Formats: sequence, structure tokens, C-alpha cells
Amino acid sequence: MAPAVFPAKKIYIMSQFSLEGKVALITGASYGIGYAIASAYAKAGAKIVFNDIRQELVDKGLAAYKADGIDAKGYVCDVTNEEQVNATVAQIEKEVGVIDILVNNAGIIKRIPMIEMTAAEFRQVIDIDLNGPFIVSKAVIPSMIKKGHGKIINICSMMSELGRETVSAYAAAKGGLKMLTRNIASEYGEYNIQCNGIGPGYIATPQTAPLRVKGNPFNDFIIAKTPAARWGTTDDLEGPAVFLASPASDFVNGHILYVDGGILAYIGKQP
Repeated sequence: MAPAVFPAKKIYIMSQFSLEGKVALITGASYGIGYAIASAYAKAGAKIVFNDIRQELVDKGLAAYKADGIDAKGYVCDVTNEEQVNATVAQIEKEVGVIDILVNNAGIIKRIPMIEMTAAEFRQVIDIDLNGPFIVSKAVIPSMIKKGHGKIINICSMMSELGRETVSAYAAAKGGLKMLTRNIASEYGEYNIQCNGIGPGYIATPQTAPLRVKGNPFNDFIIAKTPAARWGTTDDLEGPAVFLASPASDFVNGHILYVDGGILAYIGKQP
């Protein structure tokens, strides 16, 4: 017979995953994975702020949050522009409060064979996917130190561990982001700041819809390579994202949590 779960213990366990009253900044969260994570944080009690690079994207995000009953604040900000980032963080602190949770989600990918990719294209991916998280993290850490706690979550990738055709810049950036995650944990863990990463597998979003058409060779490849035998959904990312933002993960630092249905553990079926 299973032991009884006492109400007080149950309440305590649930409180470990609460984000009540926390201010969460999710970069590039007008749609997609960033939007899903922000929505999960709102359900857990956090105040949501997000940015995007253009006003029309911010407006699109605000409309979506409002339709879902979420009171979010959006800001136009380029994560690669240190001056803009510093000004936006200061504005958020003034209008909403000190940022307790940062999710470095903004990113791009360019699928170009390496020998056809220009140095400028390579630099653009590195700038957004690696320099951006450095700049935004650098902007929020001082106030986290003063407050005595903070959570930084970097959206990494399976390309933090694996290579693949046409994604040399993306893999280089995400591999660097894995090590930036570990270094922030190493450098600022003593200030009760936890920095971890989430490495999504192949997630079903509007952006991946063309790849998921039945009969598409890539769709068949992903399903065959995933022990779960399916694409992930944004719902699959919500629990891990809340865990890494909550008190439940206060002694978890410098870790990359791969939410990939088991791809990285699997060599694939024998032909």
C-alpha cells in the first residue's frame, strides 16, 4: 500500500514549483517555443515580459497573450545591441520589477552548406544565438546579485552536442551557449543564481509544419530516430521550463536538460 500524502506535504511540494510574483523575461517570445514557455510561467504565477526585434512582432505577441488571458508586457529590443538591452532591462525594472527569471530564447538558424556560407552570415547567427544571451545575461545578473537570487535558462539545442549538414553556424553557436551556461553557473552560483539550459528536440510548431507532412523523408527520419516515435510539442517543454525557473531546481546549476524524446540516447534502428 502506498504511503499517505499528507495535505501539508502536498502543499509544500506544489509550492516548490510556484513562480508566484516572479518577474520573467523571455526573449523573442512573440510566438513558438518562447511563447509556450512564457505561457507556462504565467500559469505558474509569474509576471511575463518579453521582447522582439520589431514592433509588429511585439504587437502580434501581445494580442496572442491577451487572447489567452495573460497580462504580458512587450518591448522592442535587439538582443545583439548592448545599449538597447541595458535600456530595456532598466525600463522593465522600473515598470514591472527586478527580473527574477531570464529565458534566452531569441535565435535564428541559417541552413546553408558551410562552404557556401559567407562569413557575414556565420557571424549573424553567432551574434544572435550566442552573443545575444551573453549580452542579456550580463544585463540582468547585477540586479539578481543584489536581490540574492536568479534563474537564467538558455535555450540550447541538440546541436549543442551533435553536428548536422548545413548548420555549422548554428551548431557552433549552440555549442558555445552550452559552455556559456556552465560558465555563468560557475561564476555566479555563489550568489544563488542558477543558470541551466533546455535542449529541445524536434518540436511541432508552425515553423516545422512543412517538414511534418506525412511521407516527407525528413519527417520519417525524425520519427525513426526518436525513441518516443513522434515529434515533441511545446507542451512537452512547459514542465521542464517551470522546473528550471522554480525553487525546485535551486541546487541544479550548469545543467543542460535535453527534452528530445530520447534522440541523444539512441543510435537508431539497425537497417
